[in-house]
Amino acid sequence: MFALLAGPLRLAAQQPEWNDARALELVRAATARRALQLADTGLRDYTARATGYVTFFAQFGNGILQTPALVKSDEIVVEVYWGAPDRSKQRIVGRRDTLLLPTDINYHRDHLAVVQNNFPDIIRLGDGDEVLDVVHPLSPRGTEVYDFQVGDSLAIRGQGLSIDVMMLRLRPKDASRPAAVGAVYVDRATSSVVRMTLSFTRAALRDPQLEDVSVILENGLVDGRFWLPRRQEIEIRRSASWMDFPAKGIIRGKWEICCVETNRSLPTQTFLGAEIVEAAPERELRAYPFEGRILDQLPEELRALDEAEVRAVQEEARALVQATALARARSGNLAARGISDFVRADRVEGLALGAGVSKRVGSGLELRAMGRYGTADSRWKGRGALSWASPRGLELTVEGHDDWRQVGETPEVSGLRNSIAAQEFGSDWTNPISSRGGELTLARRSPRVGRLSFGLAVTAESPLTVHASGAWRGVAPTLPAERVDRQAATLGWERAWLSGEGRARTRADGRLTAGTAKPTAGGGEQRFARMAVSLETERALPLGRLVLRSLAAGVSAGDIPLQEQVFLGGPISGPGYDFHSLVGGVGVSQRVEWQVSVPFVPISLGRFGRVPASLRLAPFAHAVWLDRGLAGRRGSYPALGLAAIGFFDLVRVDVARGLRDGRWTFSLDVSRELWPVL
Repeated sequence: MFALLAGPLRLAAQQPEWNDARALELVRAATARRALQLADTGLRDYTARATGYVTFFAQFGNGILQTPALVKSDEIVVEVYWGAPDRSKQRIVGRRDTLLLPTDINYHRDHLAVVQNNFPDIIRLGDGDEVLDVVHPLSPRGTEVYDFQVGDSLAIRGQGLSIDVMMLRLRPKDASRPAAVGAVYVDRATSSVVRMTLSFTRAALRDPQLEDVSVILENGLVDGRFWLPRRQEIEIRRSASWMDFPAKGIIRGKWEICCVETNRSLPTQTFLGAEIVEAAPERELRAYPFEGRILDQLPEELRALDEAEVRAVQEEARALVQATALARARSGNLAARGISDFVRADRVEGLALGAGVSKRVGSGLELRAMGRYGTADSRWKGRGALSWASPRGLELTVEGHDDWRQVGETPEVSGLRNSIAAQEFGSDWTNPISSRGGELTLARRSPRVGRLSFGLAVTAESPLTVHASGAWRGVAPTLPAERVDRQAATLGWERAWLSGEGRARTRADGRLTAGTAKPTAGGGEQRFARMAVSLETERALPLGRLVLRSLAAGVSAGDIPLQEQVFLGGPISGPGYDFHSLVGGVGVSQRVEWQVSVPFVPISLGRFGRVPASLRLAPFAHAVWLDRGLAGRRGSYPALGLAAIGFFDLVRVDVARGLRDGRWTFSLDVSRELWPVL
């Protein structure tokens, strides 16, 4: 067997017409070939072995820094049997999994096996719960349902053979009905299917939570005559259907098919019973002699959730039909950026309750409005936005708000943790100021570059006052921000990526802001420029995991508002020092952390799995360097600490000691991966 090693041979001088004579002739030939089920080529049956990985990811937050987190991965070995004309049997002979986050997910049966014969004439996925009764493009009804267009010619060379493959783009005649969208690659000499890349219209997706489904089927040439399954991929993305909330579930399957043997004269009883079965009890399936640990064997593109090929399928689909035919239809949903948009507590508002709504009005436009009422300050806050997004990643947003702006370089705690600590103990580790105005943002998302943005903002800023205290003790005063009319332009960049076969994860973002601030009470206009950069890298090594976290920020010298200064101090930017106690014109924060696994007591969570019998200890060294500091602070502020990370790496406890005018600090919080939705 050899695979599709292809490159463009030529591009037509002009784009061919849809449904021209050449395209329809190729479609009819490929359809006829599928109908014969290869019987006339002498293929009576075949056997093969397929090894697959079915992985479940969770993605929290809409930002490009929120890379999907691996929740569960299953490695599966399947014996594959096929007999002419359309008999199929698949026996699962080995299966193991690893659970990294609590979940009770169960996969549909057909996700645990490979697709035979490039789908039957009617395509179903997820046992019909995901995609149901979609007409196959190369079925007898194909030309009634689809338009076809000849694409590029490709070449396959190997084992002394040279084969020409023709690309056929396909789109539904009526994009409002259940149908596939994508491309089929056909061997010009035999009209056999070499490769299929498909997405599906919105009407074809039965589950209202589905965002998109992408399928890649690739065949290889066996015995120089038969195009049989060689590699397959599927990706399924879901999010809540009743609420617009930044959390998604992603299932990715990747299969490699090998060891194909043809014309084995398989007995009829091979194909009796259900098509996909387990060959042995679960304990025997888990006893299969897999190589190494499952996470070590997981393909890099799955570990890294490399979207390049799957995303190309979606991009091709959007280019062939209107994006509205693929997008989820939402009629007005409850919306929130995180749980704290619904309920929160702090020293200014006390207990605050809020909600939001979003509505997609077509052509990439979305309206969003959010509001919140504080029971202690007796005041409404809110924001509204109109945004437009193109299928190619271009975004434009116009927003108006009467809300808060958080001062500081990075959040020091999660919103949920801060609400509990502020309500009960008066420990409010936020630094808000009032902000009223509007903003225009133009952004571009790219898998390779990340997210680039440019924003213009005009706001009026003023300080806030304390209206509430903790149940057990009082709270610190709010920031004495200056009352100013602020105008600013900001360039931003953010990206997350994996490298080193998925063993290293890096997140980076930067912001450059230039603007003016004019005191509301009168006075000269203050000009300022501000830059902030953060970089976080995690790398798995043989004896543990190295974590490096860097943050640097600076503001131009001179008479500038207090809220534009650099604020450091807290569990993230300055452990061992009080919250935002390190304030100046220039600040650098650097952490070096070493994480190692140690035995711990396992805990059963019932159907949601079992907490691993280990946790991670993480000694760390941290230092803050400050220049032009307020209150006479300047120079280096080192600290040493120890963290314990457990419960599926969801909970972290930190103890640190500042070594220069610092103190012992203690922090208990959830994983930073969850902060965007808390």
